[in-house]
Amino acid sequence: MIRLSNLLIPPGAAEDALLKAAARKAGVPPAQIQSLRVVRKSVDARKKTDVHFVYTVDLKLKDEAAALRRLGPSALAPADPHIPSRPVFPPGTRRPVVVGLGPAGLFAALTLARAGLCPLVLERGDSVEDRQAAVQRFHTSGDLDTESNVQFGEGGAGAFSDGKLTTGIKDVRCREVLCTLRDFGAPEEITYLARPHIGTDRLPLVVKNIRREIERLGGEVHFRARLTDLEVRDGCVIGAHWTDAEGGHTENCAYVLVAIGHSADDTQEMLLRRGVEMARKPFSAGFRIEHPQRMINRAQYGTFADAADLPPAEYHLSAHLPSGRGVYTFCMCPGGQVVGAASRRDSVCVNGMSPYLRDGENANAAVLTDVRVEDFPEGDALSGYRLQRQWEANAFRLGGGGYMAPACTVGDFLAGRASGSLGGLVRPSCRPGVTPADLTEILPRQMTADLQAGIRLLDKQLKGFAHPEAILTGVEARSSCPVRHVRGQNGQTSVRGLYSCGEGAGMAGGIMSAAVDGIRGAENLMKEMEENGR
Repeated sequence: MIRLSNLLIPPGAAEDALLKAAARKAGVPPAQIQSLRVVRKSVDARKKTDVHFVYTVDLKLKDEAAALRRLGPSALAPADPHIPSRPVFPPGTRRPVVVGLGPAGLFAALTLARAGLCPLVLERGDSVEDRQAAVQRFHTSGDLDTESNVQFGEGGAGAFSDGKLTTGIKDVRCREVLCTLRDFGAPEEITYLARPHIGTDRLPLVVKNIRREIERLGGEVHFRARLTDLEVRDGCVIGAHWTDAEGGHTENCAYVLVAIGHSADDTQEMLLRRGVEMARKPFSAGFRIEHPQRMINRAQYGTFADAADLPPAEYHLSAHLPSGRGVYTFCMCPGGQVVGAASRRDSVCVNGMSPYLRDGENANAAVLTDVRVEDFPEGDALSGYRLQRQWEANAFRLGGGGYMAPACTVGDFLAGRASGSLGGLVRPSCRPGVTPADLTEILPRQMTADLQAGIRLLDKQLKGFAHPEAILTGVEARSSCPVRHVRGQNGQTSVRGLYSCGEGAGMAGGIMSAAVDGIRGAENLMKEMEENGR
């Protein structure tokens, strides 16, 4: 195979433009190309008057040797990354327990099941099908189910987001995650797009298909099953206690992998009591900002904003403030909407999501500022959760109850006042709904000032970001977990036999990194089982 990079194709080009461009660069007639596989596709919009797609492709040619002589040996396509080999355990091996079925737990359980270990999987929320109904009910009526919601349930928080698969980590397992998602129903393009996503409308089916594979391989999955305690003796796990609709249960086990996500503070408290060493971890907080998607397209694509084959434009902005803090955008959802994401009573937090087509009228993103460890109140390693609860309670009060989210225009937020009305340039999309309010009453004064200054700075990077009629909705305080579990080189926590993975361990920042950490956790667990002969 021959690999060609930096093939530039303008928007609106003919269907065979990529084939012709590849043939031209390879120095062969198009008829000499037997197959063409896209390896990477991105959009270069740095020059608003010259927006184009950038492709990397692999070609199979009739005379590959001649092409290599012309192009040089560097044009030979590299082999696919090598996935580490994994053991296979005999039937009857004592099964491990996996807690949580978000990205980390899902991929950990799949890895264990493929190794013949038939894991017992506990998920405190519903199956993704029932969870969709619970989330829809909350978004239409404000009827919150504290065990099955945007945060808890099969698929984790990522199942009700944009389904982004971007990550900054470099790990061969990233390719494994993408290919697995594709094999279970995600679009082929996620394996080559520079910024892949699945969409909140397609991700649930993929999640369900992976869970069914875990079950087909002998795994046992329980929903509405919450881990209540661990039995620890001499610093080692010997059992897991859990409850479901039928009552309490105990599983005698020597290995537990917890992948509980960033919002299960009650489970974190139990783990801390059982001797899991933890440390406070910085996180971020702020609001969701909404603009018309057409405005973002114009700002990013310039004269190409109306090109039919360009994806809805994205942005990723950051600024350093005189205070020494930073402000940045996070989890940008083109053509998406803001959603209530509460999991606690009398609390309001928001998130963003978008469907696969990203065809909504609004763009939204979190605009956040730093929350440092020195900002935490006195207390144990979990004191960051107290800040989240306080700010979300403030947002609930300002929203007026019913899980309505407080919102205001950017102009009013920068002026430090409440909005009298909303819905000019931007119609707020948040469900269950919004209440005009003064968002400066939610966060501490310095954080509010940093967000105000940061929005003005980000406007210099993206024209219109600080448009006075853009909408801010609050509060977003769960961009990451405020605690990190201390893990040894073998991936174990301070409790022997207990492995902690993903966002709830403070070791991931999205679907991809959480899934990879779940795979690593399963590999570490299996290595320990092999070494101990059990």
